[in-house]
Amino acid sequence: MNAPARLEGLGVVVTRPRAAADALATALEREGARVIVFPALAIEDIAPTPALVEALSGLSRFRLAIFVSAHAVEKGLEAAARHGPWPAELAVAAIGEATAQALRNSGFPSVIYPHERHDSEQLLALPRLQAVEGQNIIVFRGEGGRERLKEELEARGARVVYAECYRRVRPSADPAPVLEALARGEIHAVSVLSAETLENFVAMIGPEGARGLGALALAVPHPAVAAGASGRRFARVVVAGHGAEGLVQALSRIRVTT
Repeated sequence: MNAPARLEGLGVVVTRPRAAADALATALEREGARVIVFPALAIEDIAPTPALVEALSGLSRFRLAIFVSAHAVEKGLEAAARHGPWPAELAVAAIGEATAQALRNSGFPSVIYPHERHDSEQLLALPRLQAVEGQNIIVFRGEGGRERLKEELEARGARVVYAECYRRVRPSADPAPVLEALARGEIHAVSVLSAETLENFVAMIGPEGARGLGALALAVPHPAVAAGASGRRFARVVVAGHGAEGLVQALSRIRVTT
């Protein structure tokens, strides 16, 4: 006898960039969820800057390369390959499991990353990032973002360079499907991966949609994502573990209490 679907009847908005959102929606739908894919973040290529070219042309001088997301892995390695092979002695680190898996899939069997919470603070707490005085470290990321990694590593004596190889943008999308589902009471939760995505989502659905968030749950990978004013619009926040299974488990708790 088949086990009951864990998310039967649960309405979920998935806000990740399109390709990732579609893959996640499939996993949630297998568990019985009704999913609306509404990307609130998009990734765009950028023209290489002189700073990026200089950094990637001299990768051999770095001791550690940190990747802040799976997008940073994809775009960063693509950009680095245009400047020659990856130096064998250059170790790689990731902000969390999804980014580490992207690196493993790209041919790096040994990845430094935190196994519990997936954030800069947990990465900085790892032994490998403690004694970095005098080391050159390169951080692959998109334009802008948090400065925590750079500031802390420099405070420990490292020399840190950014390799900014893409940009995050707010996509243009018709919010009507989300607004209509909210009005019918068919949405129970919204899943976001970052504070930027959350801010984009609230802006994209407008004041009318934002008024309907007070009855919903917000699923996030880390409490800090929901710490701002947009997070406080929701009835409750649940922290999801890694990957689709972690989100399914978090959403199944919402379903039990609704």
